[in-house]
Amino acid sequence: MKSLWNDAEAQQYGSEIGQRVYTSRLLGSDPSLVLHGGGNTSVKLQERNLFGGEENVLYVKSSGADLATIEPQDFVALRIQHLRRLVALKSLSDTEMARELYACKRNPAAPNPSVEAILHAVLPAKYVDHTHADALLSVMNTPGGLERVGEIYGDRVVVVPYTMPGFQLARRCAELLPEHAGPQTVGVVLMHRGLFTLGDTARSSYERMIELVDLAEQYLAQEGAWHLPQVEAASRTQVSRVELASLRGNISEAAGAPIIMRTCSDDTCIAFARREDIGRIALQGAATPDHAIRTKRVPMLGRDVQEYRRAYEEYFVACSGGRNLTMHDPAPRIVLDPDIGMCALGRSARDAAIATDLYQHAINIILRSELLEKWQALSAQDMFDMEYWELQQAKLLKAGPLKVFTGEVAFVTGAASGIGRACVDSLVSRGAAVVALDLNAKITHMFELPEVLGLRCDLTDEDAVVNALDAGVSAFGGVDMLVLNAGIFPPSVRIDALATSEWNRVMRINLDSNLVLMRELHPLLKLAPRGGRVAVIGSKNVPAPGPGAAAYSASKAAMNQLARVAALEWGDDGIRVNTLHPNAVFDTGIWTEEVLQKRAAHYKMTVGEYKTHNVLRTEVTSHNVAELAAELCGPLFAKTTGAQIPVDGGNERVI
Repeated sequence: MKSLWNDAEAQQYGSEIGQRVYTSRLLGSDPSLVLHGGGNTSVKLQERNLFGGEENVLYVKSSGADLATIEPQDFVALRIQHLRRLVALKSLSDTEMARELYACKRNPAAPNPSVEAILHAVLPAKYVDHTHADALLSVMNTPGGLERVGEIYGDRVVVVPYTMPGFQLARRCAELLPEHAGPQTVGVVLMHRGLFTLGDTARSSYERMIELVDLAEQYLAQEGAWHLPQVEAASRTQVSRVELASLRGNISEAAGAPIIMRTCSDDTCIAFARREDIGRIALQGAATPDHAIRTKRVPMLGRDVQEYRRAYEEYFVACSGGRNLTMHDPAPRIVLDPDIGMCALGRSARDAAIATDLYQHAINIILRSELLEKWQALSAQDMFDMEYWELQQAKLLKAGPLKVFTGEVAFVTGAASGIGRACVDSLVSRGAAVVALDLNAKITHMFELPEVLGLRCDLTDEDAVVNALDAGVSAFGGVDMLVLNAGIFPPSVRIDALATSEWNRVMRINLDSNLVLMRELHPLLKLAPRGGRVAVIGSKNVPAPGPGAAAYSASKAAMNQLARVAALEWGDDGIRVNTLHPNAVFDTGIWTEEVLQKRAAHYKMTVGEYKTHNVLRTEVTSHNVAELAAELCGPLFAKTTGAQIPVDGGNERVI
């Protein structure tokens, strides 16, 4: 591991807080040190108070802030003197600690500080860094971990046996540091949790972190436990998207709500899941208790959800010890299967992505521990206590109500612009994960959200469609909603001049491609935990065609009939199919200002008059259509199928 410190970059951050921000981001940029909001940093400063006196202030990372993107306002200013007095207490409940941390804030409106704030206050250094380095966790989580840590660092660190985070950990460190720390001390190792480094400057605390982690990496290399063996699956069994969607459906049923499922079928995950000793190494627990919060204590081996549920309930009863605790949903967050590899699950796409990253790192940690000696996690009781920690339960209660489509997956075609792009936004705003398909290659990086997978796809190419569906199911686990929006409006031409090739082109895009999508996705929509939903973006030309639009009008009319038949055939499968008929939606790519002015002039109108040339004299936007498409998939239309709804401000020819 190498230091990323750059003098020119560091100078741009200026102040001591700025330097703290800079080195925090350096730590956060390396996933082998911290992942998804893990770790924390702090700096101690002297500041003038309202009475004109100097006051010692601790600036510590706020709870939930991400070191990779941290800003100065993400550090909470706390009064150190009060924090240090707390450590002298013999006991302090979690509720009392949270109240005291709040009382220590110089600005009551600031976010809540890290629960490690008291520990940061008692550590004897101006700058303090804390990470969960993979290399050190690989060393710690072995039977001889304590001795090996001593072998690596000697008296340069103080080693603290595993203790629950919060007040008890801070108090234990305060007791051990005076006895064991000396002028040579540059860090504190918390067994099974991570590493703290100390420094007079942001650079020294950061570079000591890099140095100590590098020593752990070198130790693993010297012991033949750094470079993982080249793993290749001897033979792969193809797992269909229907099998994946079925697994996701079963887990969602156990969880009592739709769940996003992310699949990793690389050689490492498959080889790990196929190990003969997978039960021994995987069922011990997570790499750290912090990881256990997001991935649960143990993964599910295989696909028997009911067996896992029974085991989890037994584990809860055994570890709760009669305490009045509310059991989390008895559904796995990690699945290890010899054919699939690894699946990570979460209530949202973001949660599933976090669980994926955490367990992929856990696999590497476990494998290195095995190469070094033998993987040995914390006890089930320690893991349980962290998962059901009072402060963790409080976070769950504060999370608030879930959005209507949380845990559900939508496929949207023609998603790079106009109505399609607006549909993606409307669905994501309601909590859905979205697979966005478009011919435009820009779709792959258009959204840059964990909730959206953008895929370039030629919908007239059946192989491309199948590949896109496989990728979408691998990313999110299945499909609950399908929005059929992609289509073209060809140049106006009368029937007597309409070429067969042009007719076929319009039919392939506007009709045939939708048949393929509906046919291929029907088995997955049947498995949707809340029932499948299809929203078809039709056209005013279905009830009111216009001259010069024969191919377009016929393709949309045929698509309308296809949707009506699907509503009839798929009702027994719990799938509802409804159609919207928009008209005069002018905020799409084909309606440039020049085209609008020409069309308005043709009708002897201003552009504003042309845009609102309907019964209600209102403008119809892509957002208007998308919002109604999303509502069609929501609970308000739970009893509606086969409907055709105009979104046109009222059209005299249709009415």
